[in-house]
This record gives sequence, structure tokens and C-alpha cells, in this order.
Amino acid sequence: MNVDIFETTIEIDDGRIAESSDEIRKQVAEYESGDRTTFDLQVTVPEGVTGAVMNAMNAIPYGETRTYGDLAAALDTTPIAIGQACARNPVPLVVPCHRVVGSDGALKGYSAADGVTTKRRLLDLEAERSGHSRQTRLATNEMHETQQ
Repeated sequence: MNVDIFETTIEIDDGRIAESSDEIRKQVAEYESGDRTTFDLQVTVPEGVTGAVMNAMNAIPYGETRTYGDLAAALDTTPIAIGQACARNPVPLVVPCHRVVGSDGALKGYSAADGVTTKRRLLDLEAERSGHSRQTRLATNEMHETQQ
């Protein structure tokens, strides 16, 4: 199914979500308006690495980020394997792969509509609503500039 957010469309595999398409769309609209910080949807994750990565992504709090390396260390795998699993996430947004960033804070990619542009908008929304900086566990650009 397709859901609209930020004037773009994200494809979500609603076959992996127990709730109805109407409920999914309702919760996405609440998320976009800032009235929802977590999705209350029962998601069936795939077996193996992709499922383990999806569970790890789902544990990243709203308004925070983790690096591919953080998840790799926690799951005893490589950052490349984490990136590949993020790209295979069948329910982007619902399982927040947009909260996974590069070790330098760079937004390395996003498999959903409009790629990094959508990822940035999702992170900016969460930062604004949560009061956190967009990349809560990483150096900000100002820090990089003062160190040079």
C-alpha cells in the first residue's frame, strides 16, 4: 500500500502489518501532524538479519539516531549488512530506518520515496517535536567546524 506524507508517497508492505490500511494511514497522518511519536501497529518481521535489524531500528527512540556502526556492533555484524537490511525494510517509517545514519552523521540513503530528502524531513520533524537535535548521538556541524 502507499501512504502519503510530506507531499510524497511511501510504499509500505501492509501484508506485514496486522491492522487495516485505514488504521495505518490514520497513524501515519497522526505522525506527520506531530500527534504520534510511535506506531501502535503489530508488524511481522522477517527471519534472519533483516528481522534483527528491524527490531533494533524499532528500539531507536523518536527524535534520536543511531549509526550503522552502532547497530552493527549491537548485532555482531557489519555496517554494510545493516545498510542492506535497512534497504530491505518492508515497512519504512513504521519501522524507523530513517533513524539510522552514517558514522559522520551523513544521511547515507533511504529506500522510501524521494530518498534522503524524505529521510531528512522525517528526522527534522522528529527533532522539532522532541526538542532534540536531529542527530542526537553524533557531532553537529558546528562541532566539526570548531575542530578544524
